[in-house]
Amino acid sequence: MGTDYVHGYTPAETRRLTDQAGTLADLLHGGTTYPAGSRVLEAGCGVGAQTVQLVTRSPGIDLVAIDISEASLAQAKARVAEHAPYAVVDWRHADLRELPDEKFDHVFVCFVLEHLADPVGALTQLRRLLKPGGTITVIEGDHGSAFFHPRSARAQAVVDCLVDLQAAAGGDSLIGRRLQPLLEQAGYDDVHVEPRTVYADQNLPHLVDGFTRKTFIAMVDSVRERAIAAGLLTAVEWAAGIADLEKSAAPGGTFHYAFFKGVGRT
Repeated sequence: MGTDYVHGYTPAETRRLTDQAGTLADLLHGGTTYPAGSRVLEAGCGVGAQTVQLVTRSPGIDLVAIDISEASLAQAKARVAEHAPYAVVDWRHADLRELPDEKFDHVFVCFVLEHLADPVGALTQLRRLLKPGGTITVIEGDHGSAFFHPRSARAQAVVDCLVDLQAAAGGDSLIGRRLQPLLEQAGYDDVHVEPRTVYADQNLPHLVDGFTRKTFIAMVDSVRERAIAAGLLTAVEWAAGIADLEKSAAPGGTFHYAFFKGVGRT
């Protein structure tokens, strides 16, 4: 897909994606439903964390779910079989940039573009698969939107390592802010993008645990070995940064992050 998956294909990463999807289901999927019978393509389904949301929120859709990783597809199949056994999904091992010329009513892309070296090219390829009047929904994060209390240069340094490593691998973990121009450059009409913000403090314990700890901090810590091997930080500096970042999930700490959700039409 033009870059490697910077977080790695590990059991810990699968847990993180599952925690993220469950915690943020209403935030990310709110306003997105498809009529029964609609032909929908999920481009880059990963381990199926978002697939479960698609088939449960839009029962009766004709869903095709693709991913470049066979191992992730196997996990996705098992996840949907467990959580939505009634759903019928056409699973395919494929690169979203090399799909045959099929037609869909809707395309759904979540946390995929950040890993691609050419997101406009991918979006352009997906546009040719949409029927006239069809829609694409794209959801991406932006690590530059992460700010937290207590403020800490050491904590910010470990976050910056993730941003730098993803850029070095050919991706862009700041891509959320670029969704509107990316969709327009790819030729979509009626483009609308809006932020979906997460804020967590001790009065929102489900978000502190599900997002601050199990999603964001876990995501940053997943690149520990890469960051140290690349000489970005020492092991001692990394541990200090993660310890400071974890203070944002402690009593008195706060955390903010923005996802961006874009919709375009053909």
